[in-house]
Amino acid sequence: MPASATTRHPAHDALLTRWTELLTSARDATTPSPVPYGEDLLTRWAEPQRRYHTTDHLLAVLDRVDELLPHVQAPDPAAIRLAAWFHDAVYLPDRSTNEERSTRLAERALPEAGVPEPRVAETVRLVLLTRDHDPAEGDTNGEVLCDADLAVLAGSPEDYGAYAAAVREEYGFVPDDAFREGRANVLRHLLGLSRLFRTPVAHDRWEAAARHNMTTELELLGPV
Repeated sequence: MPASATTRHPAHDALLTRWTELLTSARDATTPSPVPYGEDLLTRWAEPQRRYHTTDHLLAVLDRVDELLPHVQAPDPAAIRLAAWFHDAVYLPDRSTNEERSTRLAERALPEAGVPEPRVAETVRLVLLTRDHDPAEGDTNGEVLCDADLAVLAGSPEDYGAYAAAVREEYGFVPDDAFREGRANVLRHLLGLSRLFRTPVAHDRWEAAARHNMTTELELLGPV
């Protein structure tokens, strides 16, 4: 069931319009209506267990994709945007298979909605890349999506602090010591990448700030 009008995100209608325009451009068919699929996705993104992986995150990733695409030669912008919609559409903090479950949702919904199979396959591939954010060199579609998903790491210290606090709240069921160890491992993995951001424009704009923010968080977590 769609969220009630009183609890809808302020950007709900604008996002639904963006979804409708995207699906219309990404498929060969003219039916079925894009709206039920968009409403289902927006309901998923508004689930109560989410604190960081929320509608705000979806909106931010879509906006960053739009920001990056004019600067790169991506072979399938529609697949990138579809993957942004689906990449955390299934999200349970206590599960480690959210990306796989999100791809299964895409594999069911997109063919039914009229999206051709090659684009469905590319969307699924891109969603799975968001597990590790390590696309192969030259994978421009993957680079754009992963850069957009990681852009939150380059926020102001205040915004980054709010992001880190939301992640901790999302994992509120995890004891402090276990969370600190797991979070430190995530940060070390990201810091260990030769480049966090693969597109030249994202690297120039966000790399230094993101590394500074994550290094600071890792220091604040203390020895683990």
